[in-house]
Amino acid sequence: MILFPFDSVKASKNIEVKQLFPGIKYELHLPLLIAGSASPAIEDDIDNWLTYKVESGDTLAKIFSHIGLTARDTYDVSSAGDLAKNLIKIKPGDIVYIHVDDAKQFVSLRYPLSKTETLAIEKSTDGKFVSDVSIKQVATLLSFAQGEIRSSFWNAGTESGLTDNQIMRLAGIFGWDIDFAQEIREGDTFNVVFEKQYIDGEFIGFGDIVAAEFNNQGEVFQAVKYDDGNFYTPDGRSMRKSFLRAPVSFKYISSSFKKRRFHPVQKRWKAHRGVDYAGKVGTPVMAAGDGKVIKSAYDKYNGHHVFIQHGEKYTTKYLHFTKRAVKRGEIVKQGQTIGYLGSTGLASGPHLHYEFLVNGVHRNPRTVSLPEANPIDKEHAKEFKLIAQKRMRQLNNNKRIMLAMN
Repeated sequence: MILFPFDSVKASKNIEVKQLFPGIKYELHLPLLIAGSASPAIEDDIDNWLTYKVESGDTLAKIFSHIGLTARDTYDVSSAGDLAKNLIKIKPGDIVYIHVDDAKQFVSLRYPLSKTETLAIEKSTDGKFVSDVSIKQVATLLSFAQGEIRSSFWNAGTESGLTDNQIMRLAGIFGWDIDFAQEIREGDTFNVVFEKQYIDGEFIGFGDIVAAEFNNQGEVFQAVKYDDGNFYTPDGRSMRKSFLRAPVSFKYISSSFKKRRFHPVQKRWKAHRGVDYAGKVGTPVMAAGDGKVIKSAYDKYNGHHVFIQHGEKYTTKYLHFTKRAVKRGEIVKQGQTIGYLGSTGLASGPHLHYEFLVNGVHRNPRTVSLPEANPIDKEHAKEFKLIAQKRMRQLNNNKRIMLAMN
């Protein structure tokens, strides 16, 4: 579809009046179009910018042909350096801006690669074609959110104004300390500082969370993001642990860790040395920590199951998969998918049974003390301390403001 900005040609279903597109600087000697103006006056040179919305099956050659440019023009533009190769990747919905002169000869092209980057291809005065990428400056401002759990963490996050991605990110930051299935309680609170990004004053999206606090059952967890992209406690200890508290995305928990329970299939009381995460069949299950797969098999009791050895001290077990994704002897990383939740073996319904053993003894994976990753490097400790103090002040100020508003 070709759109002619400010053109006076005959109207058709493919022609729309468009304002000047972002990313281009113009030298104007006549008044700009103002909303509500009856007779806009626009410089002729600007009228020769064509806006083309890419449709299915379009290529640069096809687009150029549509607007009357030649195969030679296509060759010259697509050969204007390595950056021009981006034009091979055009896809439906993309916008290509093409500038022609009064004789309908090619002058230049603009192709937005992202919200911040635009490919420019120009025909210079000596007739050569050159390409460049212009980058817009992104302004980052901080914003705040605060919430209290009344029904669920997800609902509290939504009510506080966080996006779905931010809610998941917040859970990920504290996922080594809190099992967001079993340990969230009514009255728990969170406080978040996050980035909002703007270009030329226009909001373009959210950046990352830079600081957060979670009060879980009276225990307060705090996290600050450093320049290396990792999160640390305010005193520099890594939020990352050797093991995740929960190895699966879940809907709800059907059974918590306890020494005895009435087995729903075997109809008898027996020890239940793990945690059951009930959810949809096919939900990916993650390795709780780095390790080596020591068993990947099937039997009538455990169904499809995977055991992972983590060094000499720790072992994790995952039962009742619908399908396994790793083999015995494989080395896995924390967070890697090792299987998919199911109901194979002695299972009353779709769920993952997860066990955590320390030196061969079953321990509650929700409460066992976990080894931590390395703290902030000593050479960065002083700088991080200043950042952490600033972030804690921001979190505390936000809490005071929200308290005053309520």
